[in-house]
Amino acid sequence: MVIASGRSSRQVGAMADHIGRALKQAGYHVSSEGEPQCDWVLVDGGDIIVHLFRPEVRAFYNLEKIWARPAEIAAAPAPRPQAAPGV
Repeated sequence: MVIASGRSSRQVGAMADHIGRALKQAGYHVSSEGEPQCDWVLVDGGDIIVHLFRPEVRAFYNLEKIWARPAEIAAAPAPRPQAAPGV
């Protein structure tokens, strides 16, 4: 997954067009959503997903936080196995 920003709706649209063409040339089946407004455009190439935003829209949705790795949680040590009675 790629998350990127363009400076304007026009630039986001141009980036989406370019990426879509490049993925098609590489043999990917490509679909996109978010055009013609181009505030947030999703280019879906199956194995490759590209989210393109205007900066203020990217800050609002904050996908980096949603997809961030969770904090590690310390777990209690596993109990030691005990022998069965009479063994």
